[in-house]
Amino acid sequence: MIDGNSGGRAGQRGGKPRAKRAGVDGQGAPRPSDVQRRWLLRGTSQPGGKLPLFDAAGRDVPRATIRACIEAGWAEPWFANPVKPDWLVCRLTAEGYRAVGREPPD
Repeated sequence: MIDGNSGGRAGQRGGKPRAKRAGVDGQGAPRPSDVQRRWLLRGTSQPGGKLPLFDAAGRDVPRATIRACIEAGWAEPWFANPVKPDWLVCRLTAEGYRAVGREPPD
C-alpha cells in the first residue's frame, strides 16, 4: 500500500464499489438510494405495503433510512407498537410504490 491506496479504484474502500446515493430522476423528482430502494421494494410484496423493521440479515433497518424515506414521501408511519414504542412501523405510500417502479394497489 502506497500513500494509503489499497489498490482499489479512487474513492473506494477495500476495493468495494460504493452504493448509489439518493439523487433525482430525469424529471427532477427525487429517487431513492440503493439502500432505500431495497427497503421500499420489500414493502411491495407485503399486505398494506408494510415495510420491514429488519433487513434480510436480521439487523435493524437504520432509522436514518426510515426517516429519509418518510421525509421524501415514500413511506409513512403506520401505527405505534405498544410492545416496542421505539420501533417505527411504516408502510409504503403511493409515491413510494412509484419510486421503485411499481403501481400502487387500489
